[in-house]
Amino acid sequence: MDSADLAALQAARDWRRAGHGVRLYTVVETWGSAPRPPGAMLALRDDGALAGSVSGGCVEDDLVWRQRREPPTALPELLVYGVSRDEAARFGLPCGGTLRLLGESLATADWLDELLARCRAHERVMRCLDVGSGAVDLRPAPRDAVLRWDGQTLCSVHGPRWRLLLIGAGQLSQCVATIAALLDFELLVCDPREEYGQEWSAPAVQRVPGMPDDAVLAIEADEHTAIVALTHDPKLDDMALLSALQSAAFYVGALGSRASTHARRERLALFELTPAEIARLHGPVGLPIGSRTPAEIAVSVMAEIVAERSALVRGGARTAGCVASA
Repeated sequence: MDSADLAALQAARDWRRAGHGVRLYTVVETWGSAPRPPGAMLALRDDGALAGSVSGGCVEDDLVWRQRREPPTALPELLVYGVSRDEAARFGLPCGGTLRLLGESLATADWLDELLARCRAHERVMRCLDVGSGAVDLRPAPRDAVLRWDGQTLCSVHGPRWRLLLIGAGQLSQCVATIAALLDFELLVCDPREEYGQEWSAPAVQRVPGMPDDAVLAIEADEHTAIVALTHDPKLDDMALLSALQSAAFYVGALGSRASTHARRERLALFELTPAEIARLHGPVGLPIGSRTPAEIAVSVMAEIVAERSALVRGGARTAGCVASA
């Protein structure tokens, strides 16, 4: 779940609590090119305030205009944009794209409280909306769950933001954090060394106290978590990897040359790790783009993490342990 959709739900909950009328829009289908994917959300307050996004801006403007022109319906309604090429151009939909939105008026914020609390607990939740009654049902979402829309029921999948735990708070970690923030990752860092306890110039991160292995356990690394060891200190990096490789984290990587990575794999084999768990390690970390500087290495690291994330979202998998010239 990206931060724009999370912001839409949080705003809708807060506005409804404050007594405002709120309408929630969800992208249910797209054809051709579309600015936002199915599942993207927008909250529209009764005075025209917006949170979230369903397009590049023109559709949002039209939704505000519609609301000011006539009161929205109490029950959910379907809106279609970009049926013709002229309309697609008018609403900023590229390549003749078509966008279908389902709009619903929020009578209560109760289900929003529960949904947001479960997302904060790193749960995956399926929200099913009955178009005929406007009733909402929340249920656990299996790993392979995707948005479903049959014209009568909308089942959308909600879950935690993708997050990245960095082991080490040096210059390279700050470069990685800067790029990861732009890619909408929640950022965490662990570094027990006193000399790395200073404030970052990079985007704000949550400091996880303790030793690296304890940090991995403390955050309860799940399938929305990536972990990268960047201290260049085998004692610290290996501590994190021992816990990370046994966790559900979708990506585990460690900085180092081919020789040091080979030695690390041999050390890890001395502990209670299976060959399959050791094979999950991405090392040398990052895609092979000829990177040398900290910024270039950060690009290669985040490119590989995004590739793994995309494969996971599609239901596939890439091969771990890609070689990079970091």
